[in-house]
Amino acid sequence: MDNYEKFKKDVLSLTKIDLNCYKEKQMKRRIDTLIRKTAAKSYDEYVALLKKDKVVFEAFVNFLTINVSEFYRNPDQWQLLDKKVIPYLTGKFGKSLKIWSAACSTGDEPYSLVMALSKHIPLNQIRIIATDIDKQVLEKARVGLYNEKSIANVPDEFKKKYFTKIGTSYQISDDIKKRVDFKEHNLLRDPYPTGCDMIVCRNVVIYFTDDAKEEIYVKFNQALKDNGVLFIGSTEQIMNYKELNYERSSSFIFTKGVK
Repeated sequence: MDNYEKFKKDVLSLTKIDLNCYKEKQMKRRIDTLIRKTAAKSYDEYVALLKKDKVVFEAFVNFLTINVSEFYRNPDQWQLLDKKVIPYLTGKFGKSLKIWSAACSTGDEPYSLVMALSKHIPLNQIRIIATDIDKQVLEKARVGLYNEKSIANVPDEFKKKYFTKIGTSYQISDDIKKRVDFKEHNLLRDPYPTGCDMIVCRNVVIYFTDDAKEEIYVKFNQALKDNGVLFIGSTEQIMNYKELNYERSSSFIFTKGVK
């Protein structure tokens, strides 16, 4: 298929997703595979299909936004959060913390954060801002229904307390849901929240180009309070963290430096 450059512009105007920020070879291959499953024979035909068919359009956005998510992903990192990071945050900023779960996917991560925080802070004082570019996954997050594999790493005390089995699925309780405010947000285009005590963004930035990654990490730094925490994924690295005004606490925990 030809004219991928024009296709990228068409996608940007239709979805506000900038394909230039993704690794091109990998993304183009994935998109071409998706298009071949439709009746479209070219990028232009596929764009015409996106404009007229809501189901195809939503499937395309869902396909572009990579949603591999589970509760308490990488449990050892959550242990560190529980033992060191949350006590550090409450000691530094008090119990009314402003926490942003960026690129939150189907809600597994922000809901995990609420449960982790509940060991240190009364539930009714917890507030998480959770954002994602994909409307469909935000809808799933608000519903809060998960399969057994998604909740496999949830500590038993929380499984019993906050999940109800419905058929083969598990419904998260309203007590947890009420603590999270889900919003649509594009990391590459939209304004960032300010005055955050902690930002959690895990296993997402790996899909972006180096320039886009740096832009995101700079904006995260600006969104954090001095000494605020950035929690990233185990597959990610910030090689030039000092230049970007971070101090490294562990391979996936960084604090904002004070200039």
